[in-house]
Amino acid sequence: MNRNFIYRIVELTNAKRRSSGLPELRFNPVLAAAAQKHSADMALEDFFSHKSPNGSKPSDRAQAEGYPSTYVGENIYAGGSTPENAFEGWMNSEGHRNNILSPNYQEIGVGYYYLGNDTGNVNYKHYWTQCFGKP
Repeated sequence: MNRNFIYRIVELTNAKRRSSGLPELRFNPVLAAAAQKHSADMALEDFFSHKSPNGSKPSDRAQAEGYPSTYVGENIYAGGSTPENAFEGWMNSEGHRNNILSPNYQEIGVGYYYLGNDTGNVNYKHYWTQCFGKP
């Protein structure tokens, strides 16, 4: 985990929301824990998907960490080595951009995992997750 990368994603997200006339998202450590675990799982378990090999979905992962709501969304990105790369990738994808700019979300958590020796079938090295929620 790289705290500077995580806080930079939150900063970029909130700057985009402000420029779009939306309120900022509050950082939530429970959503961050779910996002971090998902980023690590994607890297270490060799997959890239919103659905984990164990069948869990974003809301399942957030609730497993103790988030009080099932109103949860998720953005994932892989391969970009900087927060700006990941954020640009999300903004260039309609579904991911819609999550970032959704007026329904109030909170955010971010995860990042770097696997330098990424030798599986999915070799991105950099794994990013944004987890959005509304308590």
